[in-house]
Amino acid sequence: MNRSFVRSILLLLAVTAWAVFAVAQDDTTQPAPADTLQETAPVAEAPAPATNVRGEDTPGDEGGSITVFWDQSADDTGIDAEGITVIGYEIRRTIDADNVPFHSVGFAAPGSERFEDATTSDDSTYYYVVVTASRDGGRAESDVIGPVQSSPQWFNTNRTNVFIIGLIISAAILYFIASARKGKQLFIRRIAGLEAVHDAIGRATEMGRPILYIPGIQDMDDVQTVAGVTILGYVARTIAEYDTRIDVPTSRSIVMSTARETIKAAYISVGRPDAYSDDAVHYVTDEQFGYVAAVDGIMVRDKPATCFYMGAFFAESLIMAETGNSIGAIQIAGTAMPAQLPFFVAACDYTLIGEELFAASAYLSNEPKQLGSLKGQDVGKLVAMLAILAGVGLFTLAQLTGAETINNAAQWVQDQFLLN
Repeated sequence: MNRSFVRSILLLLAVTAWAVFAVAQDDTTQPAPADTLQETAPVAEAPAPATNVRGEDTPGDEGGSITVFWDQSADDTGIDAEGITVIGYEIRRTIDADNVPFHSVGFAAPGSERFEDATTSDDSTYYYVVVTASRDGGRAESDVIGPVQSSPQWFNTNRTNVFIIGLIISAAILYFIASARKGKQLFIRRIAGLEAVHDAIGRATEMGRPILYIPGIQDMDDVQTVAGVTILGYVARTIAEYDTRIDVPTSRSIVMSTARETIKAAYISVGRPDAYSDDAVHYVTDEQFGYVAAVDGIMVRDKPATCFYMGAFFAESLIMAETGNSIGAIQIAGTAMPAQLPFFVAACDYTLIGEELFAASAYLSNEPKQLGSLKGQDVGKLVAMLAILAGVGLFTLAQLTGAETINNAAQWVQDQFLLN
């Protein structure tokens, strides 16, 4: 064995021994003590707790609710990069503060000072604690408050203002009904569409062509249909006097029966029961566009001189109104459907807009109950308008003068009238 080979073997063994020794040294390295790591970790600073915590049964409700109040944490001052940032308040609840742990029932945003717990039972008492939470994880608990129990109330005192306004309107309605029964003439604004009824019926009589009356496409449980049938009674009395033919296609069977009785009573009231025929009112179909197709066919075939549309209408309004316009008929429409009013205004000669449809029955009949109700509602509208004007005026004056008393008065008007 030559010397160079021996030297190579010895060098290889030396390198191997050195590598083994280095690995052994690394394995003996010990981790830092646990308490040393804990000392270096940052500790979250607890915010100031909420104070003056109190709980009470939520007033004016039907039970099952407790409202918790508190004063904000001293650290709840908004976002502050250099201090503690309060992110909210956690409300925790228990039924036994000594034996049952608290559990969370909700979270209130920063700046809040109340929380309504609507998950309570009226048969149990509860204890609450408000936990203030900061962005870096700090938490501070308030004092425990309780016991608190929820219960239902007979009256919602928060709605006393609505009760008073309701009494005012009711008293006004009763007063005007009594005045109308005594023969006092109550002023009602002139409605142009109804003033044109006589002219429209007279035109049909002179031309010897029928009158088409559509009482909407809803059933008798819709107030617009009731108003349409009421107006039909007035139109029918005029028709009976002029001996003009009327055609009333309906899309509901109950509306058909009601319209027949209404027209029959109108003919009897003018002393012409023999001129009445059930054929004047007939049922078509409940299907919306099938009904519209049938009505359009009647218009094209019979060419009525006058068309009335009084009641609830939907997508069929423009279809019927355009067909009536194409045959040259005088058209008078009335509906409380805001989306359909533009079509009637564009295609008809006269349109009763919104509440004018409901006022029309009182306007035409002069019946004391209807007149009194209409005038009583006007009193309610007057109260609402005065409240709006008072609130806007006081707020404007408060902004101009900066007077705290005026501002408080404006806030009271807003709370009592404008937000309820």
